[in-house]
Amino acid sequence: MDRIEMTTPLSFAVLGPVRAWRGQSEIDLGTRQQRLILALLLARAGGAVSVAELVDLLWESDPPPSAVNVVHRHVGMLRRRFEPGLPTRAAGSVLIRDGAEYRLRIDGESLDLLRFRRLVAQAADSSGEPAVELYREALALWRDRCASGLRTGGRAHPEFVAVDGERFAAVRAATDAALRAGCVHAVLPAIRLAAEYEPLDEALQARLLLALAADGRRAEALAAYADIEHRLADELGIQPGGDLRAARDSLLDHDAPADGSGPRRGVRRAELELSPPTRAEPPAQLPADHPHFAGRRDVLAAAEELLAGDRRTTALVIDGMPGVGKTTLAVHLAHRLAARYPDGQLHADLRGFDSSDSVMTPAEALRGFLWSLGVAPAAIPAELHAQAGLYRSILAERRMLILLDNCRDWDQIRHLLPGTGGSLVIATSRRRITGVAGQAGAHPLYLDLLTHAEARELLTHRLGDAAAADPTAVDEIIARCGRLPLALALVATRSVGRPGLGLPAVAGELAEADGRLAGFGDTHADLEAIFSWSYRALTPEAARLFRLLPLHPAGDLSAEAAAALGGLSLRCARGLLAELGSQLLVQPGNGRWRMHDLLRAYAVELGEEYDDAAERDAAIERVYDYYQLSAYAAHLPLQPQVPLPEPEPSEHGVTGRGFTGRADAMAWFAAEQRVLTTIVARARERGRPRTAWQIALALQNFFQDTAQFRQWAATMSTGLAATGDDLAAQALLHRSLAGACYFLAELDRGLSHLQHARALFERLGRRNEQGHAENNIAEIRLDQRRYHEAIRHAEAARALFRAEDNVRGSTNALLVIARAQGWLGRHAEALGMFVEARRQFEALGDLHGMGTTQAWLAHTYSMIDDVPHAMATWQQAIDTFRAARAAHHTAEVLVSIGDFHSANGDPVLAGQAWSEALAELDGTDSPITRRIRDRLLWHR
Repeated sequence: MDRIEMTTPLSFAVLGPVRAWRGQSEIDLGTRQQRLILALLLARAGGAVSVAELVDLLWESDPPPSAVNVVHRHVGMLRRRFEPGLPTRAAGSVLIRDGAEYRLRIDGESLDLLRFRRLVAQAADSSGEPAVELYREALALWRDRCASGLRTGGRAHPEFVAVDGERFAAVRAATDAALRAGCVHAVLPAIRLAAEYEPLDEALQARLLLALAADGRRAEALAAYADIEHRLADELGIQPGGDLRAARDSLLDHDAPADGSGPRRGVRRAELELSPPTRAEPPAQLPADHPHFAGRRDVLAAAEELLAGDRRTTALVIDGMPGVGKTTLAVHLAHRLAARYPDGQLHADLRGFDSSDSVMTPAEALRGFLWSLGVAPAAIPAELHAQAGLYRSILAERRMLILLDNCRDWDQIRHLLPGTGGSLVIATSRRRITGVAGQAGAHPLYLDLLTHAEARELLTHRLGDAAAADPTAVDEIIARCGRLPLALALVATRSVGRPGLGLPAVAGELAEADGRLAGFGDTHADLEAIFSWSYRALTPEAARLFRLLPLHPAGDLSAEAAAALGGLSLRCARGLLAELGSQLLVQPGNGRWRMHDLLRAYAVELGEEYDDAAERDAAIERVYDYYQLSAYAAHLPLQPQVPLPEPEPSEHGVTGRGFTGRADAMAWFAAEQRVLTTIVARARERGRPRTAWQIALALQNFFQDTAQFRQWAATMSTGLAATGDDLAAQALLHRSLAGACYFLAELDRGLSHLQHARALFERLGRRNEQGHAENNIAEIRLDQRRYHEAIRHAEAARALFRAEDNVRGSTNALLVIARAQGWLGRHAEALGMFVEARRQFEALGDLHGMGTTQAWLAHTYSMIDDVPHAMATWQQAIDTFRAARAAHHTAEVLVSIGDFHSANGDPVLAGQAWSEALAELDGTDSPITRRIRDRLLWHR
């Protein structure tokens, strides 16, 4: 059996869900992480994927120390799924390893992506109907987006996005070929699907319009253009581009009169160019039926009886109090009746109870309906009465269902009712519409409160066994909600969102509220009403915290920050956040709490109404204290060369967060970066300049290790502007800015900042800091290849450090001198200095110093052709920098390894090292990224 499995060919699919088969039998691909690894290998279509890329794929940030081993373990499990008899550590013949990379051994027929590419290439070399057929065959291989089901947080890996891009490019090419060949019907389903996936791709949407028109669906094309136009305006705030406008104009040109006079007012039916019914799909605009619809059997029966008893019925107008379920009933009734109206369904929300500016006019509704019925925009009359006449003329020959929601009065809907024929309007209103009863064929339907049995049915549908298990509590909830469907639905949602709260407790809270749901009676249940219902259910402590949350500098916050904001203990803050979450006023995620923008605006209004200015100001001061103290505590485990002065204790009793080590501190800086930079920008205006520049400096090592050099420079510049006449702070900020400039390769600007810093430190008598500035100048001179000057500055720095008994500073200066000696060809002297520096940094536990020394020691070994020592020491440097989470420095070492292999005639190993370096820098703004890409491009 094993032999049969080993020889049966494998096949793979990535154009949709990731799948694999052995012959006709599908293979279980294991965990999500294993499927992700396979997906990236398949997207590369036999190309190599580095271990670093796989680590980034599985852990977007903060991979565990065991990440590489976990990747190897997942790869081993995949190998044994493909080759069941494979020993545990055997390499196998399908998923093979090449150095620090993996790739799949696949041929052109075993992977759907490769078959797709082959067919597209053949289609591009063909023309006419054969080309269209090849495109159709290629696009038929797609079952969903590339590697669907494996997205993280709604995001797809760039490799998967690129493969999706190939699909959309093929769709565009297929459409062009089909339009030229006159057989657009063959690829129209693929065009429609692609347009749904990419609703903002104007080139794709333009081709959809042209394809629909070519297939005789011009009415649908015009409706699609209107939808695209609205979507672009709503989501991007832009107008359609040239491709879309050209496609629209081609449709309108087809409608223009032959004499070029343009459309005339009061268009006669003979002048309309509607798509033939046999070639246009009927509109299907009904909203989805409610999944928890319950009761209303008497009203549904009454509607059926009216339709059966009076064939002239043209309208059913449902009215009732707000929250009684008019729209839910109307949609459900429309779905029940839809099959009787084969020419389609139209729908419009007339917004009759919104602000007067947003109420839909009859003319606006008619224009939308006429577009949907196939009338080109240029052929729609300008006057309301002419529009209504045209609308009724079209409906006279059709059987259609029209749903009009939220009608204001008779004047708003009377033009939207059919005249004769077999069409039906179902309308809803929050008020009794006078005039309906006197109209032939129009019937009012009054919707009352639910019966007790119907209310119980609604809660049972939504709550399941919980409702059946406690009928007494259900009866109490129904009574307290007054049998109003909206109130019952809100209570059910609240109960589901609080799984630890039983129905008796819910009923008890409603009893204590004593009728607070009455606000849903005669008023419009808008956002504020819904929010206020949830807000009123809060305890006073939770309500106060809710009102204070918008004072936090960012849209999301930790429990510790919430505690500071509210002047609470951490335990109390966590409990109150959980209470807010149970009311859906905040949402938890990744250890933080987020508030929707509309809820935030509502909370701001409440805070301004209920909390005095002094209390709100004190809350801001507390949260600033928390971040200043926490940033100071977090920067210490990162081993800064010049630790910050310790902040004063908070006058408000706030304490900062504690940290268990370097990894904990780096994770906190990453989570709070946006908050911290916002405080740096705002603190000066609040009269807290010291907070601004201290937090800025606390971020320095984090920015350096994460290669965010531009953000580093911008934050330090803001901090520098807040220093005022504080010379010591100015000196520290100038030196930090010099560091950012150094990594951005802006050496002259960095040198200027260092000279400012050195002069200030000398003036202040701060010899330690003066030594660091002197040593930094030496590093810049090294980069400028002015090695003797570098040695002079480094020796001056070393003398200053020795005078202060600063072993770490002195060792840093020794490292610069050793580098200069190496570049001057004095390799023996350099090696001795590097070994001494490494010993000192190891004794200090300085990971950055160790890694830097190891990297330069390896470089020196390579210069004297001691390759084994060079490679081993470079690997030590990589391991050290990765332990320090220093991506930029790790990448620099990998670049050096790649450069060494390239210089020694091994482009394959060079490319592997450079690719791994590039993966280290993903998501950073490191300036060496471009240099690495140039190297990779040059070696292809």
